[in-house]
Amino acid sequence: MVNFVNLRQTGSGWEFESEAALEDFLEENLPALFGLHPLKRQHYVNEQFCDIVAVGDNKNLLILELKNTEDRYVVQQLTRYYDGLREQQAFSDQVDYSQPVRLVAIAPSFHRDNLIDRKYHTLAFQFLKFSVISEDEKFYFQIIDIDTEEQSILQISQIQTQEPGVIASPPRRLQTMLTQCNDQTKYEILRIREQLLTFDRRMQEFSSNGIIKYGNNQGKSSKICAELCTDSQSNIILFLWLPYKGGKSQRVGRARIWTDWQGHALIEGYVSSGIGAQITSQKKVIANLIEKFNPEDYQSSVYWRNARKWNRYYLKEFKRIQKQIEEEQPISWEDLKLRDKLQQFLE
Repeated sequence: MVNFVNLRQTGSGWEFESEAALEDFLEENLPALFGLHPLKRQHYVNEQFCDIVAVGDNKNLLILELKNTEDRYVVQQLTRYYDGLREQQAFSDQVDYSQPVRLVAIAPSFHRDNLIDRKYHTLAFQFLKFSVISEDEKFYFQIIDIDTEEQSILQISQIQTQEPGVIASPPRRLQTMLTQCNDQTKYEILRIREQLLTFDRRMQEFSSNGIIKYGNNQGKSSKICAELCTDSQSNIILFLWLPYKGGKSQRVGRARIWTDWQGHALIEGYVSSGIGAQITSQKKVIANLIEKFNPEDYQSSVYWRNARKWNRYYLKEFKRIQKQIEEEQPISWEDLKLRDKLQQFLE
């Protein structure tokens, strides 16, 4: 049960604080707005996450794609979800797949490309335009079918409003990600999140395919500056979109920030021209050295009979890494890991 509907004030009125807040509200009110029953939200299909999957009283399937801002690619997204669900036959005990599948997009506005894509498509798409209306200190959710102009309106109760400049609570997806973290990591991630959201008044936070993104909007034309996601072990990973070649290029790209969430970080991926290929070729070599290095070997007589092996394979690498650090040359994460191991052993 959703306790609050989180809204924020803009220069032109009110909006949901995030796409996750819009998703919360619609999932809760599907029966009242559409006479539908939700089956699942963020359903994984075709390596993507479908916002809401629902079913009608006659067991027909509805796929709902939600946008808190205008997006040019809703037709393509719904098409992929449709194909995946038809092939997957998910919820077959509750859905009659012999009936037509309803494909519905809900957004505050629709780009002209949406209308062109739909015009020449063989599938049928319903476009519903929504808005948040404030009257006499009450809030209402209004949707209008852009083709038939049929309207539905529902009062929004249990409002939690957010003034401009105030940071909203983390979206549900991020809250789930944080449950796997210790207190120190949680604190650092939330601190970085606050810095991102207060960096520029245009900054938005939204969840897309299980990734928390930060940028000016969530369309294909958006400018993303950071991402939070998880790896296969549920560790949270931070990416920043940074200029290539140490700021010498106008292009930006996705750079992973390797961090222990305790004040130490290493940016991997963006270095001077020609150095990137050199580091990449060395990474496997260094990773192999790390795996084979066992300090206990060097306490035995075997080591002392093969002392040149140390000088050749490890001490040489240790000196190289130290020199590159002193000269402020780019190094890889594997280099630092090997350096730390060797340094502990030498001490």
